[in-house]
Amino acid sequence: MSIRRMAILGSTGSIGTQALEVLRHRRDVEVYALSCVSSIALLQEQMAEFHPKRVVVGEVAAAQEVQQAFPGCQVDYGAAGLRDLAGDSHIDLLLSAVVGVAGLPPLVAALQQGTTVALANKEPLVAAGELVMALAKEHNATLLPVDSEHSAIFQCLQGTGAGSFEVSQIQEIILTASGGPFRERSLEELALVTPEEASRHPRWQMGAKISIDSATLVNKALEMIEASWLFSLKPEQIRVVIHPESIVHSLVALRDGSLLAQMGLPDMRLPIAYALSWPKRLPNDYPTLDWHTAFALNFYPPDPLRFTALELGRQSMLRGGTMPAVFNAANETAVELFRRRLLPFNRIVSTVEAVMLQHTPLPLKDLAVVREVTAWADRATRQFCHERGF
Repeated sequence: MSIRRMAILGSTGSIGTQALEVLRHRRDVEVYALSCVSSIALLQEQMAEFHPKRVVVGEVAAAQEVQQAFPGCQVDYGAAGLRDLAGDSHIDLLLSAVVGVAGLPPLVAALQQGTTVALANKEPLVAAGELVMALAKEHNATLLPVDSEHSAIFQCLQGTGAGSFEVSQIQEIILTASGGPFRERSLEELALVTPEEASRHPRWQMGAKISIDSATLVNKALEMIEASWLFSLKPEQIRVVIHPESIVHSLVALRDGSLLAQMGLPDMRLPIAYALSWPKRLPNDYPTLDWHTAFALNFYPPDPLRFTALELGRQSMLRGGTMPAVFNAANETAVELFRRRLLPFNRIVSTVEAVMLQHTPLPLKDLAVVREVTAWADRATRQFCHERGF
């Protein structure tokens, strides 16, 4: 049995901790490296259990603390340390679960090494999908989706019989969304939503930022953009449907009229385990659907007045170039301001739209352009909110 060396970027977050839970029962995988920004106590617990050879943390002081506690481990820090770790040639599989566009540089480093990447953060493909996919092709690197929706599509495509990415077989894909915790609240009530409320997803256990994005449906708009790159689809081939039960994780409509769906309980360990085992499926003891008990599956078209983020995401795809990067960056800053109680919940998406209206898309020539427009969108979002007294 060959042992695969694995690195987990963002090991103390929701995806990272669940991945380690999956790996506790996998003797064919060595946890070679871990990283986190600031959850040092939890990181050290993980190190004591899994004995990684390399670790990266956010700051130099934390690196010194960890190095002193684990002298036999190579400990680095900061963005440069994360890029260096991701490009380590000893890594066979890298799980990228870094929050936001900060995950782009290490993803690039891994792809340049030809490493297989299980991608759990969608922002790198949103901001620089054209560049990322070109790198993957150039270096013969494999990208495996971990998001439950994209994993569902990926799994459905394994069964088309025409090859996993036979685009000509696909009529359209349908991404499912729970609708978040405020699907039935009035538009007036949304102005009073607190960060604590928006961070509590009704179906999934996720980090605060992605939970807030799920409440605005920005997360689904980002997933639309990510899906267009992962599966080589046009914007008109991607739809979103509200599915409150979160049992059907997404669907693929094929040209012959067939509709494929991947189903399961809302448990991120399932898509994580599939990505870590692909192309095999390994048995587990996670809870499954109880077919002896009646349950309902409901589907609704999203309300365009409530979920304006979906159209913004589609427009960013249509305009192309650097517009998706601006859409993503403006949202990251708007969510940060909301979490600091400096921006009302119901102004997050309208703020993002205002910043997008200020931007003329540029060709996506290289990563430097992505960095520049990301920084611009951050400044423009803060300035817009400041001028309006938020």
